[in-house]
Amino acid sequence: MRFSLRLNNDLRVEEYVALAREAEAAGFDQLWVSHDLFLRSAPVLVARMLEETESLHVGIGILNPYTQHPGEIAMLASTFDEAYDGRFLLGIAAGARDFLSWVGLEQRKPLGTVREAVATVRALQAGERSPEGELFHGDERAYLRFPAPRRTPIYVGAMGPKMLELTGEVADGALPLLFPPELYTDVRRLIETGGARRDESLPPIDLAACFWVSIDDDAAAARHCLALKIAYYGHALGPLILDRLGLEASDFDEIRRIAHDEDDLERAAGLVDDRMLAMGVAGTPESFCERLRPLVAAGARHLSFGPPLGPDPIAAVRRMGGGVVDVLKSEFSAEAGGDP
Repeated sequence: MRFSLRLNNDLRVEEYVALAREAEAAGFDQLWVSHDLFLRSAPVLVARMLEETESLHVGIGILNPYTQHPGEIAMLASTFDEAYDGRFLLGIAAGARDFLSWVGLEQRKPLGTVREAVATVRALQAGERSPEGELFHGDERAYLRFPAPRRTPIYVGAMGPKMLELTGEVADGALPLLFPPELYTDVRRLIETGGARRDESLPPIDLAACFWVSIDDDAAAARHCLALKIAYYGHALGPLILDRLGLEASDFDEIRRIAHDEDDLERAAGLVDDRMLAMGVAGTPESFCERLRPLVAAGARHLSFGPPLGPDPIAAVRRMGGGVVDVLKSEFSAEAGGDP
């Protein structure tokens, strides 16, 4: 079993250091931080977290090849690997269309763009020149001027069916955001479809089941914290996700109006019902384990916990360590005959 944390890039720098230390102490294997536009720079945050930990693998989830050329992504990943002994992880995806529009960029051909970006980073890290593609290409001068220490593991962020299939075909790992977590089996099926076209030289894919969590010994406080998140973002979910939850887009109309037009997130959160809360996992450590055991039984071997984490994120990481990570690892080890 593998466990990871995911953080947004909206906290103070020193908060990431504290969370990274707690994550390592709590037994997490990975920590990912987003690189959303106009918030704090993920490469700086990742460097600080790697400096302050010893075994934790830390990744950027994700970089997009529209605002950063794959050549620069390869430089960044290879330098991180040289500096931090191979504990860096690289996330690549097409990015958010809305965010790209803020800087006048169009999200053209996302599937082809991600495919070529992955291929370009891999070629450059292998000491080759940048391959000629439809979207990215270079001349004979397009190559890394220093030896890459390794081929950095590339995780692809995907939600749509076609991107999930591409992930199964070309990526080392997958970072699909699951609303609700029980979508895991559907996502795995799509990744396995792409995996049928996978190059035999690639290792087995690390599929991280990514979802929102909120944990606290006070179940009501945990649920409220998740409700705030859902009140702000829930209206943006697509019809396939809403249908799985038994919801319609109109169910979020009043919540969106209050949260965005009246700027009253607290009142909007009060309208979030149990069907909406099911898109994440909220409650005590015991209720967490009950919700997640079916995913493990269905084959999930990497569970990835994302914000809000809980009313107190540091305390939440500690609770997840002893009350969820240790418990599920121990149960899985016992069922696997002692091999976690």
